[in-house]
Amino acid sequence: FWLSPLTQLRDTYSKSSIACLTGEELGNFIQNLDVIENEEREADPCWQVKWQLGKLIKKMMSRSYEENTSAVNAERALTFSSTSEQPPQNPAYRIAAHLTGNSNRKNSLSPHNSSPRRGSGQKISSWESSRKGHSFLYNVELRNGELVIPKTGFYYIYSQTYFRFRENENEDSDLLAQIRNPKQLVQYVYKLTNYPEPILLMKSARTSCWSKKAEYGLYSIYQGGVFQLKRDDRIFVSVSNGDIVDMDKEASFFGAFLIS
Repeated sequence: FWLSPLTQLRDTYSKSSIACLTGEELGNFIQNLDVIENEEREADPCWQVKWQLGKLIKKMMSRSYEENTSAVNAERALTFSSTSEQPPQNPAYRIAAHLTGNSNRKNSLSPHNSSPRRGSGQKISSWESSRKGHSFLYNVELRNGELVIPKTGFYYIYSQTYFRFRENENEDSDLLAQIRNPKQLVQYVYKLTNYPEPILLMKSARTSCWSKKAEYGLYSIYQGGVFQLKRDDRIFVSVSNGDIVDMDKEASFFGAFLIS
């Protein structure tokens, strides 16, 4: 059976290629692929087969590395852009306030006023905010008993009012009769905006009826909640029966702090 010279050459080259790959560790050859070879080695058919294969493998490895690097960089860029849109808030920039009652001020409550800007009850206009005791102001302004909101966001607002009645023999009989009758003690928390009337945020109430045999009558009303407030909004507290409100600093207080 006769084979053409071209077929014989191709068959010989194919067999020699397999022998070339099995005769030497290919990994070591690829690592040393760029080492300058002498002319005699370059003329070797085995060396030519390994050199071509090594170049192809290195090219594929380089392309794979570039694709992986591009994917990692894209993921990092996406993460950076998402975090840069909402930078973390500086912990030093706290927005919080805690006001306490001030029993040294006789006129802590505003007089009854039918003005629509007052709302129901009597507004507590005098709070302690000068870091005495537990009171403080962080980046919040206090104006006439109203906390001025410096930044739009969600705030937790809370307040407690302490109602305290102690019978006094010299007390006016009409006032005594008024207090002795069942009364609703109410605490209001309002928000002032650009609207002509204040907006009621919270209201809490309970009915009191002191016994004639009791020396003291004590009640506390606490309430709190989360509300969305805008910059320059103002919040304040009003109460009913202002004559029996005790502005003790541990019992009557008002505050708010930014959540997000």
